[in-house]
Amino acid sequence: MPYAKELALALSLADAVDSVTTAGYQGDLDVELKADDTPVTAVDRAAEELIRERLTAEFPADTIVGEEYGVTQGTATLNAPRRWVIDPIDGTKNFVRGVPAWATLIGLIVDDVAVVGVVSAPALGRRWYAALGSGAWTVTTLPGFPATPHRLSVSSIATAKAASLSFSSLIGWENRGLLDPLLDLTHIASRTRAFGDFWSYMMVAEGAVDIACEPELALHDMAALVPIITEAGGRFTSLAGTPGPFGCDALATNGILHDEVLGILAPR
Repeated sequence: MPYAKELALALSLADAVDSVTTAGYQGDLDVELKADDTPVTAVDRAAEELIRERLTAEFPADTIVGEEYGVTQGTATLNAPRRWVIDPIDGTKNFVRGVPAWATLIGLIVDDVAVVGVVSAPALGRRWYAALGSGAWTVTTLPGFPATPHRLSVSSIATAKAASLSFSSLIGWENRGLLDPLLDLTHIASRTRAFGDFWSYMMVAEGAVDIACEPELALHDMAALVPIITEAGGRFTSLAGTPGPFGCDALATNGILHDEVLGILAPR
């Protein structure tokens, strides 16, 4: 299996990080605001430090890109041929408020292709993962559900009119001058919800949601999501249609709907 060693390491890292994040969840958190006014806690930093330490030991030549500590290791550039991309807690605002929809994201990009992705959401009892050519998978620790992983597949919904849509905060769309196109899409879709962050995209991979989109994202928000979406049969691009996690925004669909949705969300 391509990237079997890398996926196994990422899954092992997720196990270790889940212990750190769940221990801090709903605890007495000291929350700081970063320069961009987003929150960070000691748990975010400890989780990223743990991942970086293991990656450095296993793949010392690889570059590491993380939300909290930037670009380090290897050639230490965003254009390095092998880049591990980390978001220690995607959904920190949820994390600090006691909302269980947060996850650790671990991705690997090789020659500008996202080839490994792990999304671990321990407060939801869920994990999703994929490696290039090996399919996308999910497993749950919730009581009463099968303990063995099962393969993911996107939906077969063929039109935006019949689709379920998950989107993010309206303010971000307004800031980008894209609120009207988004509202057009919400009027067209059969169902709209704002699940937010990683969860919207994982539900696209599961076939439970057909469209997920966000107007403002960083590489660490997206790198781990891409292989899971694409290996499940979906498509992941920027809002301009650029494949992969390299835009400042994202659209993920079951693939069938993608071009139609890109047209609806195009700037007026």
